This record gives sequence, C-alpha cells and structure tokens, in this order.
Amino acid sequence: MLSRVVETLYWMARYVERAENVARLVNVNNILLMDLPKGISTGWEPIIDIIGHRENYLKSHKDFNERSALNYLLMSSNNTSSIINSLWNARENARTVRDVIPRAVWEGINSLYLYVKENQSEGLTKRGRFKYLKHVIESAHLIFGSLDASINHDQGYKFLRFGSILERADMTTRILDVRSASLIENDTSRPFDNIQWISVLRSLSAYQMYRQQMGVRVNRADVLEFMLHNPVFPRSVLYCLEELKRLITPIHHSDDMQNLLEKVTDDLKQTKVRSLKNGDLHEFLDKVQIDLAGIHNLIAKSYFLPNE
Repeated sequence: MLSRVVETLYWMARYVERAENVARLVNVNNILLMDLPKGISTGWEPIIDIIGHRENYLKSHKDFNERSALNYLLMSSNNTSSIINSLWNARENARTVRDVIPRAVWEGINSLYLYVKENQSEGLTKRGRFKYLKHVIESAHLIFGSLDASINHDQGYKFLRFGSILERADMTTRILDVRSASLIENDTSRPFDNIQWISVLRSLSAYQMYRQQMGVRVNRADVLEFMLHNPVFPRSVLYCLEELKRLITPIHHSDDMQNLLEKVTDDLKQTKVRSLKNGDLHEFLDKVQIDLAGIHNLIAKSYFLPNE
C-alpha cells in the first residue's frame, strides 16, 4: 500500500478519535459542574489545558468563561483540536482515500461533519448541548465500528488503528495529568474528590469497567492503576501500547518500532503508579507523552512520505 494512503488513513482515524475525545470531555465537564457545589468548581480552564491549548487560547480570550471556552472547544477555527476542525480534517483525509475505505465510512464522516457545522449553536446552549455532543460521540463509534466490520484488515487497517490508539493513549495521559493536579488545588474540595475522580473515569468512558474490576470505591490510586496499567481496558495506556506492539509486529521493517514500544511498555510496567505524588505523577505522565510523540515520529519517519 502507498505511503500516502497509509498516512492519510492514520490521520483520518486520529482526527475522528480526537473529535470524540473532545466531545466526551466537554460533556462530562458539563455534568461535573452541575454536581459540584458552587465555589469549588473547576470551571472550563482544565479542559483547555487537557487539549494543550492554553497559550493559544489566551491570545484571543481574557478568561475561561463557559461560552468562550465552549466556542473554542467546539467550533473555533483557531483551535486545531476543536470538534469542527478535527472533523473537517478527518473528512478531507477520508475524501482523498474514498476508493480505499467503505462507502458507509465516508458517508458517516461527511454526515457528522455537516451535522456539527449546521448545528453549532446547539452545542452552546444548555438545552441542546447534551444531544449535540452525544451525536458526535455515537457517530464516531459507528464510524470505527463500520471500519472494523467492513474494511480489509490489511496494512491500511493497521495504520488506521495506530492513529486511533495513539490519539487515545495521549488523551488518557492528558486527562490524568491535568485532572489530578486540579483536584488537589483547593482543600475545601477534598470531600468531593470522589465525585471528581468519577468524572475522570467518565471522561475516559471507564467508570463501569472500573467498578466491575476495582469495586465500588473510587480513589486516586486505583484510578491511576486502572487507567495506566490495566491490560484489558481499551483506553488504558498499557493496553494501547500492547495493541500497538501486536499491530506492528507483522509489518516489514518494524524492528526499530518494536524495540521502542518494548522499552516504553517496560518503563510503564515498572513504574509504581499508585504511589506517585502530584509532582512525580506530572513528571511521569509528561515522559509518557514524550514517548508517545516519539512513537508517532518513528512511524512517520519509517512509513510516511517525508515532508518536502
């Protein structure tokens, strides 16, 4: 398969995954703000931090009020990670490989992009926001489900999976990093830590599986263990790394990638994440994010066309 094609499939999947992640983040944060008492609310600032856009956001905004933050997250043309920008990029990538992907996948991505474009005002209203975001999340699931069920599981499919899994692992580390820091900033919020850690799990679609495996009690150490070291939950970092190893093994000229993935996985397994305090946790998660960026860079160097 042509390098151009696998690169396009890779980015198409990353952008759909990114749109879904942002939609879920906004939706769960909206619910969290309603659950927490007035005065200890984390507001919308952590969501801007999670997507890594604080500096860019502050170039055009003075504060993190709800309307400004929502506009930036959902529909801003200045935010490369906004839902509408992510879906526009996914649509453009899908358009160039329409002869490779199933027709239903192209139609699903195109339809979702048009929906978010034509219903932008709904996402800003309290009444329409839940429905708007729920549609984005469910449509993304349908797109990935259709891909899994109806595309050849060849090299192109492997790079699709690479894109979505790397994006997913990166978002998991970002959510844990930013949320774990904001949770301990205010001592008066400690009685509500349980609610906030539940919101972390819900941001990662992990609450039910966490309770199934870890029990009813939700606490910091167990959440970190589950989201970083769980070998069977699809959004845990360890699961994502193991899946990347499985996908890359049959691909030609993958020795360097296999060695890198082995090293990153071993480092993760050997770290006692349950006992990491806030500063150490931030340093560790920052390193994991750098490792994930290194995996992307090696994929691009090994299999994509060089930038001219």
